[in-house]
Amino acid sequence: MKKYATSEIRNVGLYGHGGTGKTSLCEAMLYTTGATERLGRVDDGNTVSDYDPDEVKRKISLYASVAPCEWKNHKINVIDTPGFLDFMGDVVGSMAVVEAAVLTVAAPAGVEVGMERAWELAESRSLPRLIIINKMDKENADFAKCVAGIRDKLSATAVPVQLPIGAADHFKGIVDLVDMVAYTFDAKGQAVKADVPKDMEADVKEARARLVEQAAEGDDELTMKYLEEENLAQEEVVRGLQLGVAQGRIFPILAGAAFKNIGASLLMDAIARYVPSPDKRGKVSGTNPKTGQTETRDVSATGHFAGLVWKTTADPYVGKLNLVRVWTGTFKPDMTYYNAAKERDEKVGPIFSMRGKHQENVTEAPAGDLVTVAKLADTTTGDTLCDKDHPFVLPKPAFPEPVINMAVFPKSKGDEDKLSAGLHRLTDEDPTFHTRRDTETRETIISGLGELHLEVSTERLKRKFGVDVSLDVPKVPYKETIRGTIKIEGKHKKQTGGHGQFGHVWLELEPLERGKMFEFVDHIVGGVVPRNFIPSVEKGVRSQMEEGVLAGFPVVDIKVTLYDGSYHSVDSSDMAFQLAGRLAMKEGARKAQPVLLEPIMHVEVMVPDHFMGDVIGGLNSKRGRISGMEPQARGMQLVKGLVPLAEMLRYSIDLRSITQGRGTFHMTFSHYEEVPPQITDHIVASAKSE
Repeated sequence: MKKYATSEIRNVGLYGHGGTGKTSLCEAMLYTTGATERLGRVDDGNTVSDYDPDEVKRKISLYASVAPCEWKNHKINVIDTPGFLDFMGDVVGSMAVVEAAVLTVAAPAGVEVGMERAWELAESRSLPRLIIINKMDKENADFAKCVAGIRDKLSATAVPVQLPIGAADHFKGIVDLVDMVAYTFDAKGQAVKADVPKDMEADVKEARARLVEQAAEGDDELTMKYLEEENLAQEEVVRGLQLGVAQGRIFPILAGAAFKNIGASLLMDAIARYVPSPDKRGKVSGTNPKTGQTETRDVSATGHFAGLVWKTTADPYVGKLNLVRVWTGTFKPDMTYYNAAKERDEKVGPIFSMRGKHQENVTEAPAGDLVTVAKLADTTTGDTLCDKDHPFVLPKPAFPEPVINMAVFPKSKGDEDKLSAGLHRLTDEDPTFHTRRDTETRETIISGLGELHLEVSTERLKRKFGVDVSLDVPKVPYKETIRGTIKIEGKHKKQTGGHGQFGHVWLELEPLERGKMFEFVDHIVGGVVPRNFIPSVEKGVRSQMEEGVLAGFPVVDIKVTLYDGSYHSVDSSDMAFQLAGRLAMKEGARKAQPVLLEPIMHVEVMVPDHFMGDVIGGLNSKRGRISGMEPQARGMQLVKGLVPLAEMLRYSIDLRSITQGRGTFHMTFSHYEEVPPQITDHIVASAKSE
């Protein structure tokens, strides 16, 4: 691949709902440009971008993959991304490094939830967007219906720049409304000029008029000319579209059938024509780590180098790979750069361009390019590599937080260390995959964006690190407390022939305000319990509190007062008084109206208006208490409430089902509350059976 200047580079991501043909479109682009010699098929498992064994097995994209190609003196870095919500992390990461989003819609299905989520993310980053209505060759393909859905659900300023010639079995070409030329396509996907069908002339004229009107709104001068003459010259239409796309006001709609390689060449023409080059998207902002101040730099190959690591992966042969977007300056191999986020030097060896899993060494990468570097010691996703003398920290992508937690256990004893090492590697690769050790339940918890996300992650554990694991719903960290006040005796007395054991105490147990945890009070007078044994009593009490008295959960929010007791000058000991304290605590808590406490979570659910009733009903059925509803932009509602954690363990699955994947939620710990008696009985019975 030849060297390209920043102005000749185009970085685009393919986004959309799962199954809309993003990977097939990527294949068509590579084949049409001559980057590959055959047109790969997802069902055959031989596509360039879906090369991971998990992707081949499942026949879906699970990870973002870079596929550069050359088209008419431009280098187009295409990033093929997953369409399933469980893998939105790579969608977010890729959007931090592209200049435009190409959004795919399946012609038979129209706008689906994955498309809506991708659109919202692109909008939050003010990314220019092109839309391609794919699968025009499939049964029930309806271009006009898709356009209406796009305008209704996404933007009224989305405008066709192409019209399909036919649909389903009769789809055979495309009319370009900008150049007013019709095309059919040869076996290599190259466009061949043809005549506009007679029966389409009226539709083409109407669509062209709307396109010109939209283009005129991109520039004040064009608007005035259009209002006066109701016409624009060809180059003025192109200029208006370029301005409108770059400013995020116009969203061109194209047509195609990637599986048959119809339309890929025209899509690449549109990318080269309308998508701004990296240096035309404005300055890049970052932070000077020395001063803490925000700075801006030109996206130029002549500036000081700064590059963002937007993805990390592990290759079985070369080890860890860091995918880098060069934002400023020129990235060169065999040099030492500075990791400004970790404040560490990194020795960089060869750098290369990735096309799927294929690597090609490059001598340098200018601002705007996407490259890969191997075996960096401390660098992970979100870090900035830069010139040490001119440090610069680029903003990290805002990856989504996990929504589902599962407890993970190795199936083979002795694999705990391998499990820990494997989980650590997975968290390095995937910022949306989290792991932690729950000290209260003594479980290792893994967290992700959905069931499929965790399932794929555990399969990678087995395949890459040799650890076979099982998953289970995490235990709820219940706690126990008391509601009554009681005075109780604890006596440990044992005679064995020599020195015996004797410890004797009287304790008063009473409840504390919720959240106060524990208070131990020494009210001994007259030395009835010697001073050196009083800490032993407290130690025994605490020990029993950790084991619980009702169902084995820790006891909290209790005040224990040591007010009387006795001792033996020979047989009393530290252990004897510990045991006396344990006995008193255990017996007293049992008689002081023990109750279970459960964690209550503050939950915020973002849903479209028309799902709000179902969501509120669902939370109510989970013993939730709704505390408020707030209208949001784009017809959304924010529902707030308090819900027991025990009812929220699989809520991500329920919410996805209720809202067809359009709802999101976030929860944080609020406080502990008493568990209702009927539920307490069930929990206690389960604990005893275990």
